Amino acid sequence: MESKDKKLTDLMEGITSGKIQLPDFQRGWVWSDLKIKKLIASITCGYPISAAMFLGYGGVLKLKYRAFEGVTRTTAMPEQLVLDGQQRLTSIYQAMYNNLPVKTKTENGKEIEVYYYIHIPDTSNGIEREDAIISVPKDRIIRKNFNRDIVLDLSTREKEFENKMFPVNLLFKIGEALLWQNDYYRYHNYDPSIISEHTQFSKNIIYPTSNYALPVILLDSNTPKEAVCQVFENVNTGGVSLTVFELVTAIFAMDAPDNWNLRDDWTKRKEKTFIGDVLKENVDATAFLTACTLLSTYKLGGTVSCKRKDVLNLKREDYLKYADILEDGFVEAETLLQRNRIFTAQNLPYSTQLIPLAVLCALLKEQGLLHVARVISKLEQWLWCGILGELYGGANETRFVQDVVGVMKWVQDDIQIPKTISDAYFSPTRLLGLQSRQSAAYKGIMALILKNQSKDFISGQDMDFTVFKKENIDIHHVFPKAYCERKGYPKSKYNSIVNKTPIFFTTNRKIGGVAPSEYLLRIEEKNHVSIDDLNKYLESHWLDSTSMRSDDFDQFIVNRAGRLLDAISKAMGKAISGRDSEEVIAAFGTAL
Repeated sequence: MESKDKKLTDLMEGITSGKIQLPDFQRGWVWSDLKIKKLIASITCGYPISAAMFLGYGGVLKLKYRAFEGVTRTTAMPEQLVLDGQQRLTSIYQAMYNNLPVKTKTENGKEIEVYYYIHIPDTSNGIEREDAIISVPKDRIIRKNFNRDIVLDLSTREKEFENKMFPVNLLFKIGEALLWQNDYYRYHNYDPSIISEHTQFSKNIIYPTSNYALPVILLDSNTPKEAVCQVFENVNTGGVSLTVFELVTAIFAMDAPDNWNLRDDWTKRKEKTFIGDVLKENVDATAFLTACTLLSTYKLGGTVSCKRKDVLNLKREDYLKYADILEDGFVEAETLLQRNRIFTAQNLPYSTQLIPLAVLCALLKEQGLLHVARVISKLEQWLWCGILGELYGGANETRFVQDVVGVMKWVQDDIQIPKTISDAYFSPTRLLGLQSRQSAAYKGIMALILKNQSKDFISGQDMDFTVFKKENIDIHHVFPKAYCERKGYPKSKYNSIVNKTPIFFTTNRKIGGVAPSEYLLRIEEKNHVSIDDLNKYLESHWLDSTSMRSDDFDQFIVNRAGRLLDAISKAMGKAISGRDSEEVIAAFGTAL
C-alpha cells in the first residue's frame, strides 16, 4: 500500500483516458445538485474532501470494470480501479471537467441536467463561496413564471461575459481558461476594473484549483481479496459499502457468459423464494453466499470453511451448482422453524443460525433423510441447544462448520455428538435474567410455550401460525405489571420470562391490571368459560391455576420456573444442572 497526493487534473485525465475506472460492483452516481455545489465550493476554497482509495488492476483480483459516467469513448483496460471516492470523483469529473450537462437531481429527487458556473465578483466580496456557485439548465437559461420570464441567460459566451459567470468545467483546463479570459477582457474593452477583478479571481480560484491535490491510497494489484474487503470497511465512511457480495459479483462477472450477473440472480431468488416471514428479513445476499460456500466446501470433500476469504474464493460454477439446492434448504429451514413455533423475523432467536440450518436441510433432503423422524429429532435438538445455550451470538463461521460437519456425522453415528449440543448449557437463574425479547433464549422459550399447543385464555384457540398473525399475539405478564408494582414484588421476578406468556391482544385488554384471581373469575363469568376449560388453557402455558387463583405470586414463580426448566431440558435433550444449588435457592426461595 502507498499513499500520496495526486492532482485532480491528473486524475481527471486518467478518468477520461480510461486508465482510472470503476469496478462493476460500484453503484451508479447519485449525488444531488446541492451536494455538488458544496463539493465545488470546498475545492475552490482549498478545503480537504477526504482521501480516495484505488486498487491496482491486473493482479490476483480480477474484476469486471466500467468507465465513469460521462466517459463515452474509452476502450482502454484500466490501470487502477476506484474503491472509495467514486461519488466525489464522478461529481468532480461531471461538473468541473466534462463538457456535457451534468445529470443530477434536486433535493426533492427530481432529475435535472445542469451546468455549473461561478460568479466572479462574488468570490472576492465576502459572499459565502457556495452562494457564488449556481447551476443552470442544459440550455443555460434560468426562467421563472412558468418559463415566461428569463432570469439569467448564459446560452452564449457573450452572455457569460456579460453576467461575469465563469464556467466551472474550465477550472482544470488552464489553456481553455486563458482563452476564455482573453475573450472576456476583449468583450469588456479591457476595462481595468474588469482585468483587476478577474486577475484576483485567477489568483484566488483558477490557479489554486488547477493545482488542487487529493490524497490517494493505492492498494497493490496483488492485494488479497479478503484484505481489499477489510481495508475498504476500515476506510469507507459513506457511499456504497463494499460487501463480500459486491466483490464476488464483480469477480463472477469477469467470465460470466451472456452477461449473467450474480446480483440479478440473487434478486430473482429473493423475489421468488425469500418472501416468508422469517426468510425475508433475515437472509441477505452475503448470508446466502456464506451458506453456499459452506455447502459447496462440504460437498467438494476438502476443508469445510466459510470465512470471508473462502466466500471470496467461491467459484461461479460451484455457486451455480449448489444455489438451487441451497435455496430449497432455506425453504425447508423456515418450515422447520414454523413447526417449532418460530413464526416471524421478530421472533427468530438467531438469524445467523439460519445459515447452518439451511445447509443441513439441503444436505439431509438430498439424502432423503429430512423427513425421517429420528433425523428431525436430532436436527431440532441441535437447533434448541444453539438457541437456549445462546451459542450463536458472536463470530460464528467456525461454529457453522463444526455444526454442519458434526450434525451430519451424528445423523450416521449416535456417539458423535455435535459441538453445539455438547457446549450448550442453561443455568436455572438465567430465567430471571430474561427480561426482554432481545435475547435468543427469551424468544426460544416463548416458542417452546407456543409449541406446547398453548391456547388463548378465552377462546381456547391453539396459537398456530394463522392465529398467531390474525390475533396479534404478543407477550404479556401473567401477574399484571401494575398489580405487581402495587404489591411491591421484585421486578427481577415479575418482569422476567417466568411471569410472561403469549396472549391474544384482545384477551390481554380484558385482563387489565388486576390480580389473577380477579381476571380469571371475570373470564369465567363474562366470557362463559368453565373452570375446567380455563384450567386446561392455563396448563397449556405451564401456568399453575391453583397459585393464580389464590394470588400466590411466590408459589407461582417457583412452579412456573420449574415447568419452564423441564421444557428447556426436554428441548435440549439434556438435564438442567444446579436446580437445587445455593444460588437457585437464594434467587427463588427453594429448589426448582
